[in-house]
Amino acid sequence: MKKLSLTLAALSLLVASSAMAQQKPKVDPARVDAAIKAAFPEFPAPPEVWQPRLTPDETMKQCSASNNSPPKAIFAAIEKREMATIQYPADGKFLGDWKKGEAIAQSGYGLRFTDYPSTRPNGGNCYACHQLNKAEVSYGTIGPPLLGYGKLRDFKPAEAKIAYEKIYDSHATFPCSLMPRFGTNKILSMEQMQDLVALLMSPDSPVNK
Repeated sequence: MKKLSLTLAALSLLVASSAMAQQKPKVDPARVDAAIKAAFPEFPAPPEVWQPRLTPDETMKQCSASNNSPPKAIFAAIEKREMATIQYPADGKFLGDWKKGEAIAQSGYGLRFTDYPSTRPNGGNCYACHQLNKAEVSYGTIGPPLLGYGKLRDFKPAEAKIAYEKIYDSHATFPCSLMPRFGTNKILSMEQMQDLVALLMSPDSPVNK
């Protein structure tokens, strides 16, 4: 009985310690904003270029406030708001050139302080988060592997449209996604996004080999 009491006491202490460890000190948001802005005094681009990137829009505010797990009503509101930003190709074609798409996926150029003033089109840096090619030896794992993306979806045109929407604005298909909003935030052109869709959906693409 004595051993049981000691065990229960130890468990209670462990639970209490764990609870205390999980309590995070509150930080004034104004101090955080000031610290972020102070980190850019020597930024080579003029303020009008980089300052807007430090100001979160409504979607980013809601995602941050909920640790990327918004309640159902806000989830639906984000989805609707972001879907409304998507612009579709006038001819209804979502597949461009997969070879160009591969080059875009490999390129991490753009939106870095070393890329100002910009001298070439931005890249998608897709390999930083996804595996797309079996031959690729270096890739990130923040996002799921995309091997066989089009093949797994029977190369259906409807799936190409979904892929385009995901690339254009990831929050429109999964609110608070970690994936950049390449179209909405004007990181990539519509043609570049079509090329990336081709990389995912073309039967001849290395993604589907």
